[in-house]
Amino acid sequence: MFPSQSSSASGTETVAVPQTDGSYKLHGFKWFTSATDADMTLTLARVQDRTGATTPGSKGLSLFYAEVSRDDDGRLRGIEVQRLKDKLGTRQMPTAELLLDGLPAHRLSDEGRGVASIANMLTITRIHNSVSAASTMRRVLQLARDYATRRTAFGKLLKDHPLHMQTLARMEVETRGAFLLVMDVCRLLGREESGIATQLDTHLLRLLTPVVKLYTGKQAVAVVSEGLESFGGQGYIEDTGLPGLLRDAQVLSIWEGTTNVLSLDVLRCVARSSGMVLHAYFTHVKSLLAGASSVSSLAPAVKAVDGSLSELEEFVHVAASRGQSYLELAARDLAYSLARIYTGALLIDHACWKGASPSDSYAALRWCEQDLCPVVAKQKRGCYDSRTPPLDAALVYDQPIEG
Repeated sequence: MFPSQSSSASGTETVAVPQTDGSYKLHGFKWFTSATDADMTLTLARVQDRTGATTPGSKGLSLFYAEVSRDDDGRLRGIEVQRLKDKLGTRQMPTAELLLDGLPAHRLSDEGRGVASIANMLTITRIHNSVSAASTMRRVLQLARDYATRRTAFGKLLKDHPLHMQTLARMEVETRGAFLLVMDVCRLLGREESGIATQLDTHLLRLLTPVVKLYTGKQAVAVVSEGLESFGGQGYIEDTGLPGLLRDAQVLSIWEGTTNVLSLDVLRCVARSSGMVLHAYFTHVKSLLAGASSVSSLAPAVKAVDGSLSELEEFVHVAASRGQSYLELAARDLAYSLARIYTGALLIDHACWKGASPSDSYAALRWCEQDLCPVVAKQKRGCYDSRTPPLDAALVYDQPIEG
């Protein structure tokens, strides 16, 4: 795959030269190319007109399909590998800098519609990323649980130390929450792909895809780091294989859009739908809570999610009148709030299922002990005011602060 994420696609310099048979040949440099051992690729490039000119910006990009093949001497056709990237993790998958020199390709999209055409693929890859995050969290937690039944410290097994169990319990809650959030987005994707999605489903999928990716990516790094710590010194030794888990987890918040890029994508999603995606979000969360209204053991969790949802609705109403710069400063915290509230509602709903265990109810209660709507708490502290950007810049670069 020759990636061109939305944050950097507009700077793509790859040129597609039309051929007489209707195909194209690609020329240009790809600085970051994932899965370079693949047999095919989708890539963005600018179609060159008869004068040799191309259209700048994202509007000039088209989507192309190319097959990776070799000549009789085993050399790649139209591709020259400049060098392999020396990455922090995911070293099993080669990533390289490539020079395209006449790579045969076929245009898939209309000219200038490359970014729009690749959006569906980004939905899939972002959900795949989220599945990887949830599975990584579960893997390290399973290892930590087993280790706690074998390792003795201060005269007793780790599992018999309340503080250690508290730590693992917090990891368990995060892992369960991530799993339910990911599976619910997979459910929405399945409904869309099978043609039975309602308008509410479609709006939720569009909103939650960047939300689930950015939030589980961050969760995975935190949970895996805590998991390594639960092994003590063993977690820092390469022979155990544990450090590799942390290195590989770190890419989950970077691939397919960083946290900030995806947070801004959430804002674009809300703006382009005239608020319909948020209406779908609020409607669905309320429906999830309604099913638990008669379960007394879940009352504190329901109250927490319902209260946070009301706060979020009020924030959206107020922020809409504050301007784009205000919303951009709040984008990350807004995305976190959307993720935590929705996950809380899913945990509550799951605890109401037939056959649910008492631990499911406890997980919902524990999840809802945290600040479910950080965007409101920071709004009250003035974190998104107009003075914030210059103060942040002064703080980062150690410049004088006036006033």
